[in-house]
Amino acid sequence: MNRFNGGAVSPLLSVWRMAMLAGALLLTACSHDSSLPPFTASGYADNQGAVRIWRKDTGNDVHLLTAFSPWHTGNTTTAEYRWQGEMLALIDLNIYSKTPEHVRVRFDDNGDVSFMQHEVSGHKQQLSSDQIDLYRYRAAQVRQTSDALRLGQVVLRQGRWHADGLVTTCEGQTVKPELESWEIAHIQRRQRHSSLEVSIAWLEAPEGAQLLLVANEDYCTWQPTEEDF
Repeated sequence: MNRFNGGAVSPLLSVWRMAMLAGALLLTACSHDSSLPPFTASGYADNQGAVRIWRKDTGNDVHLLTAFSPWHTGNTTTAEYRWQGEMLALIDLNIYSKTPEHVRVRFDDNGDVSFMQHEVSGHKQQLSSDQIDLYRYRAAQVRQTSDALRLGQVVLRQGRWHADGLVTTCEGQTVKPELESWEIAHIQRRQRHSSLEVSIAWLEAPEGAQLLLVANEDYCTWQPTEEDF
């Protein structure tokens, strides 16, 4: 996956004044309306890479899907989480590397493990209790970050970039993101090296817009929708 990286990390963080971090967002979240849509998409950037989060709230149940794209080294990772009320019910993790790894853990109503599967390159391995506790901890972090981003009205948008600066989003809308000139210049440089229109992912919030990723792949082919999520 070709993505926005290199010297972009520091500008991304400085533009948002670390607003993508959950702690900072939680300080401002209480000022926003809590009547939020049941299906949302958000994300943030840190020193390691970009994280995109899709979320669906159904009653007291929460379903999350995250996609992590590293800037330089590391593996693209997707993770799915489900909560029933406040209880974590499912962790499903895929690490896309030379040795692909898949982890799936289900929990019962008491929070105990009811099913566990760990495969590395197709070979089954055992998960230790410490590993499961680490996955639980990461799930809790993702949930807290998602809560903050959702309340802070940080919205992820994705689509195909056109030469005139417009974007056709995955929902079929035509929009013009309010990006900085250096972000647009980066997209244009990437576009010059691609025979097809590049895809971009960006964030919108009350504070403004921020470019998150640029890639040759079509994000819209796998972006979840409210109906199938």
